Amino acid sequence: MLQTPLVMKRILLVRPDRLGDVLLSTPAIEALRKALPDAYLVALVAPHAREIVDLNPYLNRIFIFEKKGRHKGLLGMTRLVRELKAYRFDAAVVLHGTCRVHLALALAGIPERVGYNRKWGFLLTRRLKDVKVRGEKHEAAYTLEVVRALGIDLKEGRVYMPTTFESELRIDRFLKEKGVTAEDRLVAIHPGASSLSKRWMSDRFAKVADVLQEWNYKVVIVSGPADVATGQAVIQAMKRSPIDACGRTTVRELASLLKKTELLISNDSGPVHIGVGVGIPVISIFGRSQPGLSQKRWRPLGERNVVLQKDVGCPVCLADDCQINFECLRALTVEEVLDAARKILEKKR
Repeated sequence: MLQTPLVMKRILLVRPDRLGDVLLSTPAIEALRKALPDAYLVALVAPHAREIVDLNPYLNRIFIFEKKGRHKGLLGMTRLVRELKAYRFDAAVVLHGTCRVHLALALAGIPERVGYNRKWGFLLTRRLKDVKVRGEKHEAAYTLEVVRALGIDLKEGRVYMPTTFESELRIDRFLKEKGVTAEDRLVAIHPGASSLSKRWMSDRFAKVADVLQEWNYKVVIVSGPADVATGQAVIQAMKRSPIDACGRTTVRELASLLKKTELLISNDSGPVHIGVGVGIPVISIFGRSQPGLSQKRWRPLGERNVVLQKDVGCPVCLADDCQINFECLRALTVEEVLDAARKILEKKR
């Protein structure tokens, strides 16, 4: 039987997956803090997500799960269990579970372990039916369901992405080196994504960027280290050179850079949710329509944001195994993206 929320003083929130997924869990972190203001809250994340949560004001501490480093193999598992046991957690809220994590939580003796019944979910003390693949709700809502399973009544918070004085200063210097002045207006474009079924074509991003520059905006192309080649493909296809920030920022510096812009145009990817977290409007381009991968589950939160997606009549979306050359992405035109951008930017004048 679950402990009452008042008894649970030390709670671990587990989210060791991608940047965007961690960001979409920050509303649940805020909600849990407001519901249990005196609790000791710790977030377990992967190393690449450190900068998303390390300055979150609703957390007491973060725990970095290094599955390819100090927590690798049998010795690493032993170390992981020992480190978790030292916290004496009352409960673990598993927002994204893996076999290794579920086993470690059980071996660490955490009394209450709540999450979705997947990947050795039998090791949890309370299991929610894993229906996320149906995509009936937003990912942020699914995370709240897990927290509510502890018996806590709460309301959703907001996406939170911290920046620092140092990250702001480094971006100010970067933009100054690129000739950006206080009078310049910036728009960011992120053409990368984790899979082919999420990537709008580079030449079309280039055309959008060229028109934005004709509108007297300075365009900055951003990407993570894995998508530098994609960003460079956009830059090479442009008529006028943009500001090249591909692979040149940390996660926090990217957040500081996006704060300087009036709009982010991006594929469905982590930077979309970073943009939401720093309060700028976002245009998010979706291709695949599988329920668990679609905009209903992964769209940017907030009323100012726009999702662009084309239905080309596929009875079943095969995602990366698409047999019709990603026609849903090809059906989205440059003019449609520019029209959405125009409407957002006109409101900001």
